[in-house]
Amino acid sequence: MQRSTPNDAAQGGCHRSGVVLVAVLVGVLAAPSPAAEAVRLSSARGSIRADDARRHVATLADDAFEGREGGSRGGRAAAAYIVDEIGRLGLQPAGDDGGYLQPFGGLRNILALAPGSDPAMADELIVVGAHYDHVGYGTGENSFGPFGRVHNGADDNASGVAGLIELMEAVQRLPTAPRRPILFAFWDGEEKGLLGSRHFLRVRPAAVRGKRIMFAVNLDMIGRLRGERVEIYGARTARGLRSAVVRANVDPRNAAGLELVFDWDITDDSDHYPFIAAGVPTIMLHTGLHDEYHRPSDDVHTVNFAGIEPVTGLTLGLMLAIADEPQPPAFRPECRGETNAGRRQLEAPIPNAVATHRGRWGISTREDAADPAAPLIVRVVPETPAAAGGLLPGDRIVAIDGKAVASQAEMMARLATAGPRVLLDIERRGRLTSATLEARD
Repeated sequence: MQRSTPNDAAQGGCHRSGVVLVAVLVGVLAAPSPAAEAVRLSSARGSIRADDARRHVATLADDAFEGREGGSRGGRAAAAYIVDEIGRLGLQPAGDDGGYLQPFGGLRNILALAPGSDPAMADELIVVGAHYDHVGYGTGENSFGPFGRVHNGADDNASGVAGLIELMEAVQRLPTAPRRPILFAFWDGEEKGLLGSRHFLRVRPAAVRGKRIMFAVNLDMIGRLRGERVEIYGARTARGLRSAVVRANVDPRNAAGLELVFDWDITDDSDHYPFIAAGVPTIMLHTGLHDEYHRPSDDVHTVNFAGIEPVTGLTLGLMLAIADEPQPPAFRPECRGETNAGRRQLEAPIPNAVATHRGRWGISTREDAADPAAPLIVRVVPETPAAAGGLLPGDRIVAIDGKAVASQAEMMARLATAGPRVLLDIERRGRLTSATLEARD
């Protein structure tokens, strides 16, 4: 991952709910029968293992790979390892000349294709990627030092590569392929300016030329999960995409259940950015920066291998849901101008002192233009049913009495005509809980 370099810096650079709640949210996406889908996903999810992730990271972040700088001897050795893993799993080559490699400017992307099962969707592509290069021995332009020592990049981004290899194996374990084809892309030259992903979008290999990219996922630095907290970027690139991420997170078949932190900023610091710039709905998963970032100390022993499992499981569920969705999310251009300042404004609670109207239930909500089916609670009046039910500002209402919410207006109409007791299904930082409200009419 690219962040501010030393030179840039000098210049200023809850509890889970029950089966009914999960069914409401998971059932929004079209899918096979529940029993068939459970078997399908359990086989795939079971192949994602911390021990396998450890093996991949330990290999790629070994001193012998000399920091995997793009175009270097170590970078080429890393590419050879990845190609061997793809060959073992049996995915189709999608690079140039019938191989897995897409060479360019002394660098090389690695591209592998899992064909889809629906001929009507054969030209609709899902791209899931992670960069495999790092910064070699480090310089004043790309390292926080000390320079001249091998920077193994265990988290950045051997962890993402490990997750991507595990996703390939999971897809190959599926008894039925997803409806849309999935391209697994290992990008080179990310640390030199997102060169690999930019090149791919400009010059497509024949195997995927002419296909429309419907959705993209980027895994960058997923090896330092702390407190079950993962950062999600790009959730506003399509209407309802945030809720799709939540559904994948809470679906027990994916064994994720993470705390999700949604970041609105879109910056050119990783390979999600070129796809968003090209108008592709895109998600990036990231477990956060740390003191070892772009230093020789980003080594294997610092990686949380057990944490790679749920992050990859979440990615698997989201990837398969979008790959099977009859109408995938359309790009939302407004996302390019939205930042965390706007997020804070949307989420800002209404002080009770300036809002004396209590209403029947004691809540005020705002509609999120990017996720209208999950209205945001911005006020909980003390000594009301909402307060007694444990609702908090920042919660999102996703269902009422087991029926999914469609919009804020629809939610308000249903609450206004509801009986004296309602069950609300609540999303709180990517997890689900429920609250029973009893009116005091």
